[in-house]
Amino acid sequence: QVQLEESGGGLVQAGGSLRLSCAASGGTFSNYVMAWFRQAPGKEREFVAAINSSGRNTWYARSVKGRFIISRDNGENTVYLQMNRLNPDDTAVYYCVAAASPRSVVASESYRDWGQGTQVTVSS
Repeated sequence: QVQLEESGGGLVQAGGSLRLSCAASGGTFSNYVMAWFRQAPGKEREFVAAINSSGRNTWYARSVKGRFIISRDNGENTVYLQMNRLNPDDTAVYYCVAAASPRSVVASESYRDWGQGTQVTVSS
C-alpha cells in the first residue's frame, strides 16, 4: 500500500493556474499508475487525469483536456497536475490516487490508495 499526500491547492481567480503535487511513500512508485480525481460539493467524484507508470501514456477527462497536464517524476516519487485556464467549474477537492494495475484508469473503484485531498477554489 502506498501513502499519498497532496499539496498545492488554494484559491485562484478564473483564468489562473495552479500546480498540484502528490508525494508518494511506502511503495514502489514507478510500478503505479497514478491519477487525479475530483469531487465538487453535491456532485459525484469524477476522473480528471491519469498517467502510466513510465509517464509515456496519459489520459484526460474531456472537460480538462488541453488545459490540464499530468506528469510524474519517478526519481522524486511525485505526480503533478498543472492546471491552466481554470474556471469556477473546476472548483472541487482534488484527490491523488494510485493503483498497480487498474482495471480502468478512469474508474475510481480501480484505485485502492487515495490521498486526503486538496481543495481548489476558482473564483469568477
